[in-house]
Amino acid sequence: MRFDIITIFPGYFAPVFDYGIVRRARAAGLVEIAAHDLRGWTSDKHRIVDDRPFGGGDGMILKPEPLFAAVESLTGAKEAGELAGTRKRVVLLSPQGKVFDQRLAHELATCEQVVLVCGRYEGVDERVAEMLVTDEVSIGDYVLSGGEAAAAVVVDAVVRLIPGALGSETSAVNESFAEGLLDFPHYTRPVEFRGRRVPEVLLGGNHGEIALWRRRAALSKTRRNRPDLLERAALTDEELARLEREANSD
Repeated sequence: MRFDIITIFPGYFAPVFDYGIVRRARAAGLVEIAAHDLRGWTSDKHRIVDDRPFGGGDGMILKPEPLFAAVESLTGAKEAGELAGTRKRVVLLSPQGKVFDQRLAHELATCEQVVLVCGRYEGVDERVAEMLVTDEVSIGDYVLSGGEAAAAVVVDAVVRLIPGALGSETSAVNESFAEGLLDFPHYTRPVEFRGRRVPEVLLGGNHGEIALWRRRAALSKTRRNRPDLLERAALTDEELARLEREANSD
């Protein structure tokens, strides 16, 4: 799999991807990551990539010409429609995009190439979003200085889903959001710390009881921290009743 990142700050990514799972995946040849300077696709001597918005307003807007040229050069496609039926995606990181989630991470992990376009300033020319990209994505309801940090988040979330990237084949299956819920609580040594003990069920070695405890604990934690996730989760009648009892006892 290959990531191509279009940015005006390619140096931003040099240290980011040289640690942890992403570094190991690159070393193993599972993923290639290249950061490209958008200015390389300008045609004027000053290498200008932005301009003032029509209609007035604060800030600057990234121009369409270098972005279209960059994506065309990297993918061979002049517009998003040409990528239909291929295993290539062009993703614009933008506060106006749909929220990035684990489902989309899984989709991108099946691609052979993902181009990440990092927005900057007040945004990009709307024709980029309308004509060029396959996805407009936000990592949350807040505003960043640019799309670079968001691009790093997307790469990290997707790389860990590539087969072989994690040490255990079940690690990605058991993480938060894998089943639409938050992960269950984890404990390690010592058994007791500052008066708080590890739940006894985790010490007994009964894998069936442990699995049941973990499922119930994940449901409880999701109810407390992200109740919105429960609306989409596949829950049994028993689990729904349990959650209702917990809510009534709060």
